[in-house]
Amino acid sequence: MIYYQEKDILVRSMEQTDAKIICDEEIAQGWHQTVEKYEMRLAHAGKGLCISLVAEYQGQVAGYINVYREGLGGAFAGRGWPEIVDFGVLEKFRCRGIGSVLMDVAERIAGEYADTVWLGVGLHSGYGSAQRMYVKRGYIPDGSGAWYGEQVAAPYENYCNDDDLVLFMSKKLG
Repeated sequence: MIYYQEKDILVRSMEQTDAKIICDEEIAQGWHQTVEKYEMRLAHAGKGLCISLVAEYQGQVAGYINVYREGLGGAFAGRGWPEIVDFGVLEKFRCRGIGSVLMDVAERIAGEYADTVWLGVGLHSGYGSAQRMYVKRGYIPDGSGAWYGEQVAAPYENYCNDDDLVLFMSKKLG
């Protein structure tokens, strides 16, 4: 299904062949990635748990995002709000508006289910551009502080600054 098409950018449903393309491109960028993550998102989409999207730029896979109808876990779990999960734009396609378009589409989809959407963003520098984007788009932290895995990170404890150390943020839609 096509969700957006204008000029050089197309946003459509993720397909099986996209998983390997995205994984290979992220590995080429130096990321620690496995194709299973994307295959899991596709399986969840097949069960109706989420909508998995891919952005193409001039016909090439350039980015991805997933909208879960109900959050997976974390600060806002159980509130009936959709969650944005695994959002990324491949480095060679950045600064072309692709991330903004993906977020616009994801927020529009989320708005079909609730008036609020949420996400978790990593705290290490690899998430710096995403952190700035979310704030500019109106996302605010929930106030519970950093989380590690599925629980609030205890004050004055040591945690690995990896992808599991996150801050949860939400945005009122509309």
